[in-house]
Amino acid sequence: MSTSAIESALPVAESSDMTFRQTALLTIGSLAIVCAAILFLARASVGVDRKSPAPSPSQPREKPGTVVSNSPADLALTRDINRTIDESDLTQARWGVFVMSMNDGRVVYSRNSDKLFTPASNMKVYTTAVALDSLGADYRWRTSVYADKQPNDGIVEGDVTLYGRGAPELRSTRRGDAPSLDQLADQIYQSGVRQVRGNVVGDESYFRGELYGLGWQWNDLQWYFGAEPSALTVDENSFELTISPANKSGSAANLAITRNTGFVHLTNNTATTQRDATTAIGINRGLTDNEVRVWGEFPVSGRAFSAFLSIHNPALWAATLFKQALIARGIKVDGQPRSRDFRVAETDKFDPQKAIEVAYQDSEPLGEIVRQTNKESNNLFAELILRTLGRERGSSAPDPDPRKSRTRGDDEAGTAVVKSWLDHADIRTRGLAIRDGSGLSRLDLVTPESTAQLLTAIARTNSAPVFHDSLPIAGRDGTLVGRLRREAGRIFAKTGTLTYDHSLSGYVDTKNGEVLVFSIFCNDVTGPSDAVRVIDEIAGLLAEFGPAK
Repeated sequence: MSTSAIESALPVAESSDMTFRQTALLTIGSLAIVCAAILFLARASVGVDRKSPAPSPSQPREKPGTVVSNSPADLALTRDINRTIDESDLTQARWGVFVMSMNDGRVVYSRNSDKLFTPASNMKVYTTAVALDSLGADYRWRTSVYADKQPNDGIVEGDVTLYGRGAPELRSTRRGDAPSLDQLADQIYQSGVRQVRGNVVGDESYFRGELYGLGWQWNDLQWYFGAEPSALTVDENSFELTISPANKSGSAANLAITRNTGFVHLTNNTATTQRDATTAIGINRGLTDNEVRVWGEFPVSGRAFSAFLSIHNPALWAATLFKQALIARGIKVDGQPRSRDFRVAETDKFDPQKAIEVAYQDSEPLGEIVRQTNKESNNLFAELILRTLGRERGSSAPDPDPRKSRTRGDDEAGTAVVKSWLDHADIRTRGLAIRDGSGLSRLDLVTPESTAQLLTAIARTNSAPVFHDSLPIAGRDGTLVGRLRREAGRIFAKTGTLTYDHSLSGYVDTKNGEVLVFSIFCNDVTGPSDAVRVIDEIAGLLAEFGPAK
């Protein structure tokens, strides 16, 4: 999922339709990066033949029963969109487009709209829309600290358990309105506790299920956008690695990580080279550990840059950070950080109902989390929302086999809730494959029509304003801040980018005041062509669209 250049290196996974985090990578012209974990990219096979004949330029292909408007203005728009696609250098790619008027419900344009496409981060509109309508914009996650017994004379006998319920934005230190470990430590101190005689246990057992989404590629997992969606998530389960040249040639380059707790171990096999040398740096984090190896050459004149990597075993990471927070606040801790998940033996499981809550922090409301998820295309947030949906509403979408309902993970239950919501909205789900919440999975398959219908359905609910406001705005913010500037403030849409696949779905206010809902997918872009440019041209045509007067 990357190339050898640092500008795109960090892999073209969906999260990189943001700018590799807002504080992320410094753009370094012609800086060559060889990232070992992402060398041999193979597109996942979904076991189906996804190729279909190209539609003719004059008559786009649509499914039987889809009645496309034949008004003069709509036919003129059809010709313009067809010309934009068919005269581009992307004719080998697969295009799917669906456009419908929110004013009167007519289908303005349809091209392969019932065919299956990889949505990339357009999958997030499914997750966030259903969550808002099912849980409500005011839903909050609670993170708690428990003791086995009531503290006595300022002493906690036994362990303290940091118990997560999926809060996406829990931080190690205070930042804005987000809850933090520092605040939890302060609450415990204020209650009179001065010593913990046991361990600090990070408990992520609230969620059942796989560590990663089904269909995620192994070479995505070391990067921040492939972080483990743990019920106990802190600092988005990622850390910043900064690499800079030494002061003189022959010395190793400088490596630095945020919150250096010893949890991540660095091996530095780099060398600072002559001023005119080419930068070639490799980064690898083991799939089952936090051993990070950095190698390669860095010219003495080179500029420092940062990479964001994910943490393995985020619950233990959280316990490590929380122990530090307790000590910093003046609370002695005798034991060590430990972690626990749902896989432990029955006798070792933790029951919050039988423990004493000594501190807690509530998250920001779901509406704000959805805003961050869609504006910034945050994969981890989307996955935590999906698992929360499964945990909270999974019983409303049971598996036909009761045994599977009892044993399935919350991620699987979450996708079942999404499909059930679509069914209740009369959106065809037959053939759709929803495998994760973020769109990082190469096994997700949806149609342009189902996506546009979802956007139409959520617009008819009480959650419509919150959902609409969560979408990036053309030329203004989020992942559209640098795109569609001529249409600034008139297109509200979710972007999507994976290697070979691009998407854009949302709403557009036309120049004549009509509101169109649209979904544009372009898959199998294997050459150097710029699919995003063509997608934006189509979106621009929609913004300029208006019935002939």
